[in-house]
Amino acid sequence: MPSLWRQLTSRRPAPRPGGTDAEGRPMQLALVAAVLLFALCRQSQVLVERFLASTLPAGAISHLNYAQKVAQIPMTLSLMLCTVTFPVVARALADGDTERARSRVQRDIALASALVLLGMCAVIACAPQMIELLFQRGAFTAADTAATASVMRVYALGLLGQTLVGALVRSYFSAGRPRWYPVAAMAAGIAVTSWTGAAAVGPFGVAGIAAANALGITVTAALLLTGLRKGRRAADGVSVHLRQVLAELSRPVRAAVVATVAGAFVASRPDSAPAGLVAGLLTVTAVFVPLTLALGGPQGRTSALRSVRTVTRRLAHGRNR
Repeated sequence: MPSLWRQLTSRRPAPRPGGTDAEGRPMQLALVAAVLLFALCRQSQVLVERFLASTLPAGAISHLNYAQKVAQIPMTLSLMLCTVTFPVVARALADGDTERARSRVQRDIALASALVLLGMCAVIACAPQMIELLFQRGAFTAADTAATASVMRVYALGLLGQTLVGALVRSYFSAGRPRWYPVAAMAAGIAVTSWTGAAAVGPFGVAGIAAANALGITVTAALLLTGLRKGRRAADGVSVHLRQVLAELSRPVRAAVVATVAGAFVASRPDSAPAGLVAGLLTVTAVFVPLTLALGGPQGRTSALRSVRTVTRRLAHGRNR
């Protein structure tokens, strides 16, 4: 907080042409306010879930908590990619090279989506084995394992939306100017989560809350992606070719469906949880990776390799500094 306060109250070395130093400061405050309000809206989703789950029997919130903590691991790993490459986008916009920024954002979306979908396949296919291996001991019974696994499978359906929200919102704020559209998109997603959750919690219990979460964050992701389409924000910052992005996303999504079905079938064959988990993970990987590359064609494989090289170069640079 002290560092943030110094940034907000410090004098600028030179005023902008045609304006004064005082004119730049409200813009900086507006940027911070927009980012904080977006984060606040996103975190309020947790409050909505807890409020809806408070009417359910004892243990329901625990099942939801365990399911979320495990299922969010693939999302966290995939968003590391966008964090590493964010300075590339910001620098490109600072240089006025919007085409380079657009290309970087679209490659990040494609690669982060592929990574999280691979993790989503593993989570859905091997949910019972994961939960049993991690938690089934002491007071955590087989019934708790089954309940948590079923909730985790539903919650995992929103992982792609969560990853897209995390990746896309950086594009709105990378130019260093305030954007209120992400706040409105997140508020719309929260409204969908609230109304859908209120309607689904009665008949479906905690699984209905997880489904509402997945639907709400997917709506937010769709709104954020639509807001970045080319021709709408080209003058403000990053824009994307919407049809091209959707075409790129459709390939790993189709591969994920096949990999999930195959992984769930193989994981259910062994009697022990460790053996089933290993078999399921290997099957998911063996199906998803080659199928995604095959659906992407030579251009998709080249783009994926270029993105991986960029990330590894930046990671190596960070270690050597």
